[in-house]
Amino acid sequence: MFKITTMTKSVINAAVAVTVALLTCLPWCIYSQHPHPLTVNMTIVRNALALGAFCLDGSLPAYHIHRGFGAGARNWLLQFEGGGWCNDIESCLERAKTRRGSTRLMSKWEVFSGILSNNASLNPDFYNWNRVKIRYCDGASFAGDAVYKNGTSLLYFRGQKIWEAIILDLLPKGLGKARKALLSGCSAGGLAAFLHCDDFTKYVPSNASVKCLSDAGFFLDERDIALNHTMRSFYKDLVSLQGVQKNLDKNCTGSLPFPELCIFPQYALRFITPPFFILNSGYDVYQFHHGLVPPSADPRGHWNRCKLDPAACNPAQLTVLQGFRRDMLFALALFYKYSARGGMYINSCFAHCQSESQDTWFGVDSPRLHNKTIAEAVGDWYFSRRLTNKEVDCAYPCDTTCHNLIGSYQLTQAQVLQKIWI
Repeated sequence: MFKITTMTKSVINAAVAVTVALLTCLPWCIYSQHPHPLTVNMTIVRNALALGAFCLDGSLPAYHIHRGFGAGARNWLLQFEGGGWCNDIESCLERAKTRRGSTRLMSKWEVFSGILSNNASLNPDFYNWNRVKIRYCDGASFAGDAVYKNGTSLLYFRGQKIWEAIILDLLPKGLGKARKALLSGCSAGGLAAFLHCDDFTKYVPSNASVKCLSDAGFFLDERDIALNHTMRSFYKDLVSLQGVQKNLDKNCTGSLPFPELCIFPQYALRFITPPFFILNSGYDVYQFHHGLVPPSADPRGHWNRCKLDPAACNPAQLTVLQGFRRDMLFALALFYKYSARGGMYINSCFAHCQSESQDTWFGVDSPRLHNKTIAEAVGDWYFSRRLTNKEVDCAYPCDTTCHNLIGSYQLTQAQVLQKIWI
């Protein structure tokens, strides 16, 4: 008979411990085995020249594509890059000299993570789709159509043409035969998802399943703490300068006395036909810092500590922030109640853009609502795995799963010109 020695017991115990560790760390252990994330090379759209589709500085537009495979070979995910806007000549001239206005100055290789990952353990529903990152270089959420010339300076406000040129370039590569498609974007790219969702359906087969997702793109028409319409004024100048109004939803512009307001998702949302998913923080850091409490409304810096750390906000400041969240939920109330095919994930994390970061998209310690990660919520909605797909968090500070990225975001923003809104 085999005799179990002390050494044998030790070996067995060690093996069991390793097995348990492997089982409990998934999917994170799988991620750790791939220390080098997927990087994808840039594709320049050569045919854009014929369409007059140029970045601010006149360079050609670009995207990054990683091919789908297996069951996802005929499914497509298009992700608009974000990066703010420019709303006057001075800021657009400055922007044209940066990666936000020129593909010549962009990184030629992009990391695909989060919703763009090709790892099934990190992106379970879209890992094997054709995944495209559309680079952002026009400064108006891919919606402008104008040119500025004054004899010495030349700026191309051709975001709408860029969108069209990239789609036309992708159609013969398989998009024209798509079975499933998801148009998404983050920040200014999330706004672009609202602006182009209906238009996207015109390019794919009529029997394809087409849906749209906006991450941190639900920008509110909200007064700042000084009761000024900072965001409204900014967008009004943007629409005027870059010729955006002609590309806004005609049903929306015809319904409002100020048609430029249709750039705000809260006014345009009811006119969007395809199923839509809204991923946003109720305390979106970008809107907090630039729309609710812009430097112009806080010249003495009373909000500086609160901006760096929500735990440092005083009771009066927290009341303002809770009011902002309430206004966002109010603006979404009709969508929440009546959109049978729509989805929502409104958490209470101090963050901005959560779909492209692996930490916030799908990981062991990712933010959760009702024990569901963002990736799981989006997947359940897209594939209709649940009857209801609207998740709304409790108010700050109740959510202990948050990755409050407010500190690092504030430091990043301090390094750029406020006027450029990068």
